[in-house]
Amino acid sequence: MKNYLSILLVLLFSASVSTYSASPIKSKFITIEKWEVLDVNLKSSGKVKSPFNVDLSANFIHEDGEEMKISGFYNGGKEWILRFSSSKPGKWIYTTKSSNKGLNNKKGTVVVLDKNSKNHHGEIIVDPKNPEYFIYEDGTPYFLMAFECDWMYALDYKNEEGIPKTDHLLNLISENGFNQVVTTVFSYDVDWKKSPQYWPKDEKLQDYPEHEYGAPKDIYPFLGNNVNPDFSSLNIDYFKKLDRVVASMHDKNIVAHLMIYVWNKLVSWPEPNSESDKMYFDYVIKRYQAYPNILWDISKEAMLYGTVDESFFLEKIERVRKADAFSRLVTVHDFGFCKRNEDKVDFISRQDWSYLLYDKMLDNTNTYKNKPVFNIEHGGYEESPYEVFTGFYTDAETCLDRNYQCAFSGSYSTYYWQAASWDVIIHNAYKQPESFKKPRFEYFKHFTNFFKKHTFSDYKPFPKKNMAGYCMKGNEDNYILYMPKSSYRIFTGWLFEKKIKTRTIQWFNTLTGEYSKEEKITKKSVVTSPWYKEAAVILVVK
Repeated sequence: MKNYLSILLVLLFSASVSTYSASPIKSKFITIEKWEVLDVNLKSSGKVKSPFNVDLSANFIHEDGEEMKISGFYNGGKEWILRFSSSKPGKWIYTTKSSNKGLNNKKGTVVVLDKNSKNHHGEIIVDPKNPEYFIYEDGTPYFLMAFECDWMYALDYKNEEGIPKTDHLLNLISENGFNQVVTTVFSYDVDWKKSPQYWPKDEKLQDYPEHEYGAPKDIYPFLGNNVNPDFSSLNIDYFKKLDRVVASMHDKNIVAHLMIYVWNKLVSWPEPNSESDKMYFDYVIKRYQAYPNILWDISKEAMLYGTVDESFFLEKIERVRKADAFSRLVTVHDFGFCKRNEDKVDFISRQDWSYLLYDKMLDNTNTYKNKPVFNIEHGGYEESPYEVFTGFYTDAETCLDRNYQCAFSGSYSTYYWQAASWDVIIHNAYKQPESFKKPRFEYFKHFTNFFKKHTFSDYKPFPKKNMAGYCMKGNEDNYILYMPKSSYRIFTGWLFEKKIKTRTIQWFNTLTGEYSKEEKITKKSVVTSPWYKEAAVILVVK
């Protein structure tokens, strides 16, 4: 988990700094690295009856005059927190403003070092020069490969000492190329009682109850529980536990794609647009906006269930834009909404299970030239030891193929494993009994490594040359061609349109990550896949 710093203001211009140590060190200012997350702890005065209605903000002023106004949040008892991070080195002086005397007019200095020991690259942004693609804040290419895990909050919720299960899973997926986790602030249960045809209750879970996290009786972001909710206040301890998860992702350079609402996971939400609803939404933004790895998704499958209308999401987006001092990216998990409100979201989210997925995604990337397109759910849910939700496709290679179809259309995609995406989670898949079916995470290590070596944003879909598969053309007349394992060979004459006499080709095995030896070809060459019927391949042409 991230070992972020905490400041307790005890005197004007004096702070008490701690890295979870028993003996804090007093200093007049604190230094942090670029993109490090800092908590400034403040204590209120007097008795506060409605802490979530107390206004607290601070103006952070950089030595060059730049200003940021950041809202603070209540953290239980008499404690409030200002959470800060920055990519801009130099001295920041802050002054608080609050209706509470104990929180008002507190001052301090934060020095941001031009240093980054954890190899962070900053937040994810849309490339201003190439807006169909994402990049990191420092300009490093970002090839989004997401991993869905809606119940990640629950893995270590009852562990007061740490988050070993969460860390194990995050390390595992990071090692295999995943750099974004799609998760929810809270999910409760799946509808296995009313809809067993969609959400079967696998009997094997009776023998392994440690893998089931649905319907928690004592975990809830409000007071009470999901069965008997009390919307009068938030459960601060819940968010303290969630902090550990978001911070761990930040430490590991994993984006937290945070879905603030979800309508099909049986959550008891307050009445839309009620004071309790606004309290919850605003609190989430205030508490997590400073994390550079945060990405806002207003709701999973936003309008599919008719719970709220479009005006609800428009108001929430406007609310985020006003409250988030860091301007993190915003989307809505609903293609219809994104299509009708393209100007309101930072990238297009698409859920599409079509068999001819490439065609649909190519149509989207051709339509939306000014922002990235993300297929957040392509209907492939890789099989696991338990049957949880199958969608249309469960075979590991078939699921992988759908990610390649997205990539070669110029879009990004997500991976789902049935024993991690929802209420059933095996956090240590490769330490399970031999009889347990293991996920093919390594396929995505090869997938992402390929697009690191051959930078994704340097290539554009080139469908007029989709012969034995899908084609992309690079910036320097280079090509990559994705060919299913059923494709046998390809003619190469079309590669020599500009009086080029020879080219070099190399084959890439999508299942093993293996490259063939480079070989020269001429206009009359006919090349055959070395892994015909064994694996889908990519032909790299230079």
